[in-house]
Amino acid sequence: MHRATIRIALTLAAILAPVAAGLAQQAGAPPPTQAGRGGRGPAVMSPEIQPDGHVVFRIAAPHAETVTLNAGDIPEPNRGGRGGPAFQKNEAGVWEAATGPLQPGAYRYVFQVDGVRVLDPVNTRLSESNTNAWSMLYVPGSDFMDTKDVPHGAVASVYYYSSVLKTTRRMHVYTPPGYETGSQKYPVFYLLHGAGDTDDAWTSVGRAGFIFDNLIATKKVKPMILVMPAGHQPGVPGFGAPPAAGPGVTNRPTAVNPFTDEFVTDIMPYAEKNYRIIPDRQHRAIAGLSMGGSQTLDIAFTHLEKFAYLASTAPVPPWGAAADAVQRLQSRRQPRLRSSRVRIGRPPTKPISTMSD
Repeated sequence: MHRATIRIALTLAAILAPVAAGLAQQAGAPPPTQAGRGGRGPAVMSPEIQPDGHVVFRIAAPHAETVTLNAGDIPEPNRGGRGGPAFQKNEAGVWEAATGPLQPGAYRYVFQVDGVRVLDPVNTRLSESNTNAWSMLYVPGSDFMDTKDVPHGAVASVYYYSSVLKTTRRMHVYTPPGYETGSQKYPVFYLLHGAGDTDDAWTSVGRAGFIFDNLIATKKVKPMILVMPAGHQPGVPGFGAPPAAGPGVTNRPTAVNPFTDEFVTDIMPYAEKNYRIIPDRQHRAIAGLSMGGSQTLDIAFTHLEKFAYLASTAPVPPWGAAADAVQRLQSRRQPRLRSSRVRIGRPPTKPISTMSD
């Protein structure tokens, strides 16, 4: 071996040895709290998810006067009422509170320490909303969304340039197991998030990747590509004003949101150019929740030549062109949907509209 190579290897070994030692010390699960070393304060485990679904939260804040839990995802009765569980501080300065039992699933939370919003400093699981980051926990026990010993797909954060918004945007894309090593083309499912969330939400707190892994493994769905774009737009809080009438758009139904134009102009073309997607109507589906539900209605019903399947859950009014498009659809002046479903309210609310060929 060349001397220069030996010197580089020895230098790397010297640098990495302390790191490896530190990782080895961290590998074993520590007790919930233990004395810290070198003035770093006590070591803390949080959240601690117990077998019965109870969850214990802890945070080291020896000088704090109050600690509370902000966790809107956790149902109020399970988190100790409107104010959340009562935190108690031990002699080491660690605050602790328990909540639950919680149903299997993912939950977002943060601490309020003397009124200041604080992420759980020892929990590396995070989820984004439109204006904040959240700590996240997962209570196992759900057959369809647990992490199982099945082939797994991949989730990527993908950046693209939006010609409509004149800025760089992000989407998340799930590709099924075997995508990287094959040449097969796949159906595409466009999934739109609700108000206040981001394109990250479906695969973090929504666990869409694990859900599709399990559904594909049990042959309940065919392998497909899942595209999850960001529905909020810079300078467009919630729903923006309808596009102004002008040449070429005077007879076009009014869009709910400029996102409709971005979706058709930038998002779909990018996805179908850069991924092995079957680019025809019979292999495209679109669905959304809340804000994404109304965006789904607007996009699909104004571009029925592109989509054969749609689902909209709890769409937020206004629906833009959807009402007029439904009438035209029912009069068969537009392509028929293979399947559609619109649902308002919590399950077991029946769909207000269901159509299929």
